[in-house]
Amino acid sequence: MCALLGVTRAGYYAWRRRPPSTRTEQDQALTKQIATIFKASGGTYGAPRLQGALRRSGTNTSRRRISRLMRAAGLRARSARIYRANPGVHDFYAQHPNRVWKRRARHPDRIWVADITYLPVGGRWRYLAVVIDQCSRRVVGWSLAAHRGTDLTRAAFHHALRLRQPTKGLIFHSDRGSEYGGRRFVRRLKRLGLRQSMGRPGTPADNAHAESFFHSLKADVVHGAEFASDESLRSCVRRYVRYYNHHRLHSSLGYRSPVEYERQVA
Repeated sequence: MCALLGVTRAGYYAWRRRPPSTRTEQDQALTKQIATIFKASGGTYGAPRLQGALRRSGTNTSRRRISRLMRAAGLRARSARIYRANPGVHDFYAQHPNRVWKRRARHPDRIWVADITYLPVGGRWRYLAVVIDQCSRRVVGWSLAAHRGTDLTRAAFHHALRLRQPTKGLIFHSDRGSEYGGRRFVRRLKRLGLRQSMGRPGTPADNAHAESFFHSLKADVVHGAEFASDESLRSCVRRYVRYYNHHRLHSSLGYRSPVEYERQVA
């Protein structure tokens, strides 16, 4: 073998006895850190979030090095494509202007965004409505039900009210679905002094925060999982909302969690 490779026997055995280099030892220690953080994220963190988490723990390293070590360790973040039905657009909802077009809240409880998605349970669909603070990306209210309608969206909205108790003038933004344009829902917002806002065709970024949460939820815990009962799905959503709010690092927040970001803003 030595003759085939063009090396001497003495050189081969010297290579065998040579201890690992400092760089190799550093890579091994860093790989263990990466694997620990990757596992804690449920296998969802890629190189950017891993870099942010490592930096928070006092380890500064390049994203390219993290990617290389992830490939060597066989670590690959899970992801899922999301298919979502268009709720339709009706002229009736044009009475509510788009108040968040190119507008971003600088403090919590100035703009809330809301949306609905569907999740599978035992071959059936269940509907999840969420309310998210646009400033911090924090999920401030949610509701899960077998049917989508104003009862679903009102439940998520009331959950947010109990948690946050916003002042008058808050903008509540959603798409133009009937779940948010129903008379009971509209009257409720007016009584509280909140300003209703609805998206327009061609402005999908207005609700990007809600869509981002749905993507993370499905990619992190729903995709590939099977839920036999409504309670198992509800428990999963409850755990994930807490994780998303308190622990998941958001690149748009400087790799901080929504709760940590709100504390710093306050």
